[in-house]
Amino acid sequence: MSDQQETTPSEIWDEHVYKILSVSAFLLLGAGTIGYHFLEEWSWVDSLYFSVVAVTTVGFGDLSPSTDPSKMFTVGYIVVGIGIFTTYLNARLQQRGKRRIQDST
Repeated sequence: MSDQQETTPSEIWDEHVYKILSVSAFLLLGAGTIGYHFLEEWSWVDSLYFSVVAVTTVGFGDLSPSTDPSKMFTVGYIVVGIGIFTTYLNARLQQRGKRRIQDST
């Protein structure tokens, strides 16, 4: 009998979904960074910073969109971003929990 456990189709699917969510989360941050860089003419660092602050709903208030197009971009970015980012974080925590369970057995 082998110590290796077979990977189930469900585990393969979970890993596939996790990879898609990971890429989606990073693409989301990239899209926000590019969008704010050009819409607001912020630096790349400020644009990334605001993208993270907006999608994580922290909202420090030190930067805020000032034009109507960037405000509309922000509305869409937050609505889509919160869904993607929270789903990604949930999948990340599930993956971590599964690994801890596997490591303890």
